[in-house]
Amino acid sequence: MPRLYIVRHGRAAATFAEAADPGLDTLGRSQAEAVAARLAPIGPIAMLSSPLARARETSEPLAKRWRRTVPLEPAVAEIPSPAGLSLSERAEWLRDFMTGSWREASRDLAQWREEAIAALAAIREDTVVFSHFIAINVAAGAAEGDDRVILFRPDNCSVTILDVDNGMLKLVERGQEAETKVN
Repeated sequence: MPRLYIVRHGRAAATFAEAADPGLDTLGRSQAEAVAARLAPIGPIAMLSSPLARARETSEPLAKRWRRTVPLEPAVAEIPSPAGLSLSERAEWLRDFMTGSWREASRDLAQWREEAIAALAAIREDTVVFSHFIAINVAAGAAEGDDRVILFRPDNCSVTILDVDNGMLKLVERGQEAETKVN
């Protein structure tokens, strides 16, 4: 049974309202080093990352330790925001959306959710996945049969563990939680 270690990216250099694709700040780079040290003993195993800078940069210390390249997986990227929104409008949209459930989502967002779940459920070997706040909640929600957008608030560089059992996600352990900004 494949085990997934889903890592939320380290602290970004800018919030969701300030930049479309920020990298990590100094603390975020330190968090990435710490999670690499924590996960190093379980591998080397397969790795995947969201294509966004903060997730890719979070994967780098572990990839270096394991001497791996990290394939990019768009299905575990950040939730797509509606086209045409400014950064501040995008943040407001996300804050509102986070209080609801996937039943209320647009067709495009529901499809994004299903693609994220399908991509994770299709993994056939133990894998570390570097991803984002909402995508991690999507995985946890699928594992628990809960369609709320937010089930918990994974901290930066927290590790949520799931098993893939016959194409279904099973939650083993939620990552450490923290009060977070929308970013």
